[in-house]
Amino acid sequence: MSDDSSHLPESPSQTAGPYVHIGLIPRQAGFDIFENNLGTEPMAGPGAKGERVRIEGRIFDGAGGLVRDALVEAWQADANGRYPHPADKQEGAPPDHAFRNWGRAGTDFETGVWFLDTVKPGAVAGRHGHRKMAPHVNLWIVARGINLGLSTRLYFADEEAANAADPVLNIIDPPERRRTLLARRETRDGRPAYVLDIRLQGPDETVFFDV
Repeated sequence: MSDDSSHLPESPSQTAGPYVHIGLIPRQAGFDIFENNLGTEPMAGPGAKGERVRIEGRIFDGAGGLVRDALVEAWQADANGRYPHPADKQEGAPPDHAFRNWGRAGTDFETGVWFLDTVKPGAVAGRHGHRKMAPHVNLWIVARGINLGLSTRLYFADEEAANAADPVLNIIDPPERRRTLLARRETRDGRPAYVLDIRLQGPDETVFFDV
C-alpha cells in the first residue's frame, strides 16, 4: 500500500491552551478530578538532607505583562548532587531517597508567582564524569501561547566560584546573558528563598535551551 502522507497538509501548531491548570494541576483551578495529583507532594520529605530553600519567580511575556496561567516543572539533584537513576554513576554519598527530585507548580492567578519548597542542590558531575556543573535546577515552562515547552535553568547567584566554572553557563554568548539564569537570595518567612523572574521575549529574554 502506498504512503500518501506526504501529500497531507500540515496541521496547525497547538499550544497548551487555556486549560493547563485544569489538566495538570486541577486543584489550583478548583477541580478535584484525580485520585492522585502529581506535584502536590513536597520535594523534600521530613528526612531529606540539605538546606531547605524556596525557589520562586514570575513569568513575563514580551510586552512585560505577567503570565498568570503558566505551569513550571523542576528537576534537580539532591543536596549531594545525586539523582536516583541508574545513569547517575557518581562516586560518594548515595542518592537521598527522602528527597523527590521533581516538582510541579502553577503561577498564582492573582500575583503570577510560582514557587517550590526544596533543598539547595549540590554540584553535579558533568557528562562522562567531566568537570562538575554548578548547583542548579532544571526548569520546564508551558503556558497558553507557547507551542513547545521552554527549558531553562535556575542557578544560585551566591555560588560565584561554581558558576564561573560551570560548563553550561560558559557556552552562553554573549556572557552578559548568563545573568538571566541567576536567582538572587532573599528571605521568606524567615527561610531562604531564591528568586528568578523569567522573561519569554524582549531585550532581557531568559536563556532557553534546545533539549
